[in-house]
Amino acid sequence: MSDDSRPGTAPVDTLVRAEGLVKRFGEFEAVRGIDLDVRRGEAFGFLGPNGAGKSSTMRMIASTSPRSEGRLTVLGMDPERDGPRIRARLGVVPQQDNLDLELTVRQNLQVYGRYFGLSRASARAKAEELLDFAQLTDRADAEVESLSGGMKRRLTIARSLVNDPDVLLLDEPTTGLDPQARHLLWDKLFRLKSQGVTLLVTTHYMDDSKQQLSLLSTSR
Repeated sequence: MSDDSRPGTAPVDTLVRAEGLVKRFGEFEAVRGIDLDVRRGEAFGFLGPNGAGKSSTMRMIASTSPRSEGRLTVLGMDPERDGPRIRARLGVVPQQDNLDLELTVRQNLQVYGRYFGLSRASARAKAEELLDFAQLTDRADAEVESLSGGMKRRLTIARSLVNDPDVLLLDEPTTGLDPQARHLLWDKLFRLKSQGVTLLVTTHYMDDSKQQLSLLSTSR
């Protein structure tokens, strides 16, 4: 019998599994005993209002915040023990864009690639690939501050892909975007899903939840 059949062990195609996951901040319980099972190539959405624990759940999955109770495995590993190994295989898109404003669009991608250990040549090649994906090739040498909100969001997502992640975590990715920009962004995200990237998305927009997402409501 393989190790994958042991109780509490995620199957090979399960990339994120939580059982009774709890996060507390003092007496406040931000995440209340959630269970989830996210499989390879799935698009999984956390739906709920602000303050419902969506971002806290994402931080636990991203191995940047320890759980208070329950079980959690990410890519078959324990986030509290194997955080660096997990983070090397994740892409993270925060709720607020954190681009380097003093760099150009292309430089943002190249510098991030170097951060993940790519050679200078590989970082340049990956940057060109991601510029094409984000439809930003014609703005490659522009300053980030000159971009529209939708362009900045696409660049942030492109930057999160420099390490070819197995799982992409997106915290409220469409916040502040107009309907056209949101539609284009979802097109990009589901193109990634079709290529086998697993998506974990938080949102409080009901129309976002109508996308092809497996949903977990975090409403209180």
